Amino acid sequence: MSYSFFATLSRMKYIDRWALMRNAREENLSEHSLEVAMIAHALCTIGNARYGKNLHAERAALIGLYHDASEIITGDMPTPVKYYTSDLRHAYKEVEAVAEDQLLRMLPEDIRGTYASIFSAEGADENELYMRKLVKAADKLSALIKCMEEKEAGNLEFRTAELSTRESIEKMSRELPEVRDFMIEFLPSYGNTLDELIGKSEG
Repeated sequence: MSYSFFATLSRMKYIDRWALMRNAREENLSEHSLEVAMIAHALCTIGNARYGKNLHAERAALIGLYHDASEIITGDMPTPVKYYTSDLRHAYKEVEAVAEDQLLRMLPEDIRGTYASIFSAEGADENELYMRKLVKAADKLSALIKCMEEKEAGNLEFRTAELSTRESIEKMSRELPEVRDFMIEFLPSYGNTLDELIGKSEG
């Protein structure tokens, strides 16, 4: 029997983000998910190394890779629409859950549970819940990086999105020191040229 889960996931590259905005460079869901996975892994690594956490960084990266997979079916709903009212937010969560269930049914039953645990935090312990907060923060950081890149390209379309996203991340950083550290130590290098980045690493 043939299953379509991974063939469906391969279509992430066709889902464009920031649909309501004029983009200097389009960003697709595959690119975003990879960036979220890398940042989520880094945040957990920082937490383990500096704050006495016992977080599964590799699992955080995996959750980051799949965190928006449902958008293959739903499309990317813009944040201002998604969170416009509590009713809309709740309705979108329900649509997202239905889409995730549809994806899971594209898998053989004997491995379905493994992927269900990636999509859902149901039954998660305190460590995993904290780790999933870091994945959400990584998602926001990726959005902020996109806003910064657009501004660097001379596109002012993202200026209010940058302000609101930065404000949201700063609130997160009060609870999540890993986020604060990432913003101080890694965020300033975004937007540098390759020569500047290599020069920094050599220095």
